[in-house]
Amino acid sequence: LHSKGDVSFIIDRNINYTNVCINKCRFCAFYRDKDAPDAYILGKRKLLNKIKETIDCGGTQILMQGGLHPDLGLDYYIDLLRSIKKKFSIHIHGFSPPEISYIAKTSGLSVKKALLQLQEAGLDSIPGGGAEILSDRIRRKLSPKKIGKEKWLKVMEEAHLIGMKTTATMMFGSIEKPEDIIEHLDALRRLQDKTGGFTAFIPWSFQPGNTELVQSSEFGALPTGRQVRNKKSAIPATAGRRNPHSALQVATAVEYLRVLALSRVYLDNVPNIQASWVTQGLKLAQVALRFGANDFGSTMLEENVVASTGVKYMVSVEDIVSTIKDAGFKPVQRDMYYNLINYGQRYK
Repeated sequence: LHSKGDVSFIIDRNINYTNVCINKCRFCAFYRDKDAPDAYILGKRKLLNKIKETIDCGGTQILMQGGLHPDLGLDYYIDLLRSIKKKFSIHIHGFSPPEISYIAKTSGLSVKKALLQLQEAGLDSIPGGGAEILSDRIRRKLSPKKIGKEKWLKVMEEAHLIGMKTTATMMFGSIEKPEDIIEHLDALRRLQDKTGGFTAFIPWSFQPGNTELVQSSEFGALPTGRQVRNKKSAIPATAGRRNPHSALQVATAVEYLRVLALSRVYLDNVPNIQASWVTQGLKLAQVALRFGANDFGSTMLEENVVASTGVKYMVSVEDIVSTIKDAGFKPVQRDMYYNLINYGQRYK
């Protein structure tokens, strides 16, 4: 699990190029309607400046994701990728399966052809976002407009077949049952057996603050705000928490660790399991290193999606390094492919 006692991490930045999204997932506090006053598309100059700041901080990668904006077509993404690669030598880990599927659909291309064009323009790998729970029974309730289980898996399979590596994620602690978690893990395991394209798996727990899911009477929560998101709602972060009469049961720290350990056992064909300090905080992420995680994830020089729920942990490289050391492990910097950077020279 911990080769030579190592725990890896990567220095990168999460850049969200737009918060406009037609999917309107019920668990998401980040999306905005196109006409919302705080809706945005990140300008190219600002985006490039963010990348420069990342490189200046020792970053080797950007994680680039956004909503499904109705006005952005394939040409936008091709131009964006080429502009980045023209100016910077940095790994682009970008566009989750729902984004890839939407880009392909709106451009009239197959997923494979869209992926090939994005790859040629500079896309290096794909994040595992948009998976939530790979159970269509749950997806129809959480995100009825988002692609289903099979389409998510198909995007990942096509990416693997053209030589792209990807990560996989799972959001739990909302309305799913244990059997839905097993269905999710089994789907990933089967695809990994077939392609071997997943480099890591990241389970994280649903963060209820400012989301529409917690105000839905369908799940036993009290209505607390508007259904249409023209602005950030004022839903309290405590909404939906451990109401015994609610179908919405937010995961506890113990449940997070159990799911993490289960993931490590079930996904024995996925080489790396990440701890999610972004949602769990540094201390629980540190404990996770004894429950199956061998990677501390990213420094996340910027993170907006989870932060929109009211959960915001800001940490430095030094924080991550000391946290790993205090747990009894050796911190090592890596890239997306888990190649070690400056191994044996830094973070002693």
